[in-house]
Amino acid sequence: MASLSPSRFTHLDGWAIGLSGLCVLHCLATAVAIGLLSSFAGLLEAPIIHEGGLALAILLGGLALGNGARKHGMLLPVAVGALGLGMMAGSLSLPHGTSGEIAYSVLGVLLLAFGHELNRRAYW
Repeated sequence: MASLSPSRFTHLDGWAIGLSGLCVLHCLATAVAIGLLSSFAGLLEAPIIHEGGLALAILLGGLALGNGARKHGMLLPVAVGALGLGMMAGSLSLPHGTSGEIAYSVLGVLLLAFGHELNRRAYW
């Protein structure tokens, strides 16, 4: 008959039980997250999100890049940032979800970010 004394590896059972609990939590959380994401997907495609984001980008870009140009006198960051903002604005005129709209949006955002980086480096 096997001995009923505790095994040297009983702490591994605790870890295994904990891992099983994490697995259940992961499965439930994933199901809830997928349900929530599908519910909010329509909201993310709403034109107001894109228009509001562009308005915010224009506001922050104008303030940051304009202030930088005034302080350090370099216009290249403003020009690059303005080109990015223009591409972002132009992408709103393309059919939503098409590869052209996505490409123009992403390229515009990258150019705007590059303009901000040039602006930041101009202070050094």
